[in-house]
Amino acid sequence: MQTVNRIDPLRDAVATLRRDGPLALVPTMGALHEGHLTLVREARRRAAHVAVSIFVNPRQFGAGEDLDAYPRQLARDSAMLEAEGVALLWAPDPEAMYPAGYATNIAVAGISEGLCGAARPGHFDGVATVVCKLFNQVRPDLALFGEKDWQQLAVIRRMARDLDLVRPHVDRIIGVPTVREADGLAMSSRNAYLTAEERAAAACLPKAMREAIARIGAGEAIAPVLAGLEHALLDGGFRAVDYAKLCDADSLAPLAERGTGPARLLVAARIGKARLIDNMAA
Repeated sequence: MQTVNRIDPLRDAVATLRRDGPLALVPTMGALHEGHLTLVREARRRAAHVAVSIFVNPRQFGAGEDLDAYPRQLARDSAMLEAEGVALLWAPDPEAMYPAGYATNIAVAGISEGLCGAARPGHFDGVATVVCKLFNQVRPDLALFGEKDWQQLAVIRRMARDLDLVRPHVDRIIGVPTVREADGLAMSSRNAYLTAEERAAAACLPKAMREAIARIGAGEAIAPVLAGLEHALLDGGFRAVDYAKLCDADSLAPLAERGTGPARLLVAARIGKARLIDNMAA
């Protein structure tokens, strides 16, 4: 596996790899776990070579968020990726990604404004900006993202279509289903913030979501079901619920009643030092 941290050698490495066939990109912020490795394996199945980026993007962290505390373990992550057959690790320093005088920002209106966008102002501008830069730097034929952050995936797809980063009617932004622990909790780098007691309590999140989906599927009114979901999380050990909403799976518009199209239950809740997000088809 080749590791690069500057643009010029990155472009040389990418040009060499692409001679053998399609190149897939898996963007990450490091602190890798089985969920990330699942993305890598799916990328290897779909492309001749896989590039992975590791960059803790300061532009998607707001004031008072966990930028400084976010786990950084490049040597461990690199060994894991090499064992999975990754061809290229792009690990730029902040100065390589945002050089002195950097002044450009990408904002995706509408789909980025509710849910986590409301709780974390500017977060998705930072996501869209860094992912656009990664696409321009690596020029992948396809890119893979976990479905755990459903809103992020929707924002990236919208940005890629609007800026002509993908061909019309060809989906090269691949969503991969959420990988879960044995008790159902979605794998996340932020799970490492939890104490043993908090980690055990956090398992009530997927359990409460599944129960809410079952109740909605049985025809119960959405608003009281979602209120019950919030109460279940607070009773189970979460200290706050940022949101619990049933939304249209594509537009992310909140649903007051269950329609016939695909829907998604999306939740963000805080326990200990961690803000956990999850979503499930409903």
